[in-house]
Amino acid sequence: MSEKRNLVLFIATSLDGYIATKDESLEWLFNVDGEGDNGYSEFYETVDTVLIGKKTYDWIIKHESGDFPYKNKECYVFSRSTIEDNEDVKFVNDDIVSFTNNLKNQEGRNIWIVGGGELLQSFIREKLVDELILTIAPTLIGKGIRLFKEGDYQLDLLLKGTRHFNQFVELHYQCKK
Repeated sequence: MSEKRNLVLFIATSLDGYIATKDESLEWLFNVDGEGDNGYSEFYETVDTVLIGKKTYDWIIKHESGDFPYKNKECYVFSRSTIEDNEDVKFVNDDIVSFTNNLKNQEGRNIWIVGGGELLQSFIREKLVDELILTIAPTLIGKGIRLFKEGDYQLDLLLKGTRHFNQFVELHYQCKK
């Protein structure tokens, strides 16, 4: 049997743990001097499947111009509603544990958790996350949409490595099982 695929969070966050402002702005992120694409292209080549929460999917549709950004990947959007699939994504309202474990047992590359915080919370609570790659921006937002929601869980991590991209610092963790 082949090795299981990894479920990986790759995301940028402010130093105080926010992924967006209260009004869902990412302007603070674009004001930081990075280096190239801050490791995005390198990471993107390691995944063939993308998992997205419905709120994040709606944000992408509203704010991204041009083609859907993950067109060449298998994309699943978790939603509490039944929504018809489109050419870019399949909508899922199945049990998150069985759906994700089924994906992890299939042949393929890594599976990327694009967002958002509520979806991530579910994956963490169910101990489905294998790696966290956090790119920290040297910015304090003070309030906004938190990366990690408050909850009754604990996730122990093992630091795999660090890199920096000008003003950004990347922390790569493996989740202890």
